Amino acid sequence: MNGTTYHLSGYRLMWVLVMFDLPVGTRAQAKAATDFRNFLLDEGFERSQFSAYGRFVNGKEALEARIRRIEQALPDKGDVQILALTDRQFRNIVHFSNQDRRRARENPSQLLLL
Repeated sequence: MNGTTYHLSGYRLMWVLVMFDLPVGTRAQAKAATDFRNFLLDEGFERSQFSAYGRFVNGKEALEARIRRIEQALPDKGDVQILALTDRQFRNIVHFSNQDRRRARENPSQLLLL
């Protein structure tokens, strides 16, 4: 190692947003929806809204790996959409809560490779 520090680009670091609308009309459907939400939490996603979860990933390879894992855990019915944003795009999300504008989200500390 030569002691040089490299910063990863805010255009390489990404956020994965999973948005879904799952049926819950039967007990089995409600269980499948709960299992899917728990899967996302177990995978390190954080709940943004009831049917919207986000996770920070390091690049397109990690994004594709997450998408494959989500695909394997999909419930039989319902709609699931996955949106990928660069870290820089994610910082520009405007968030209102109870009619008040919120500060921009704190992103995880930038990764360093030594």
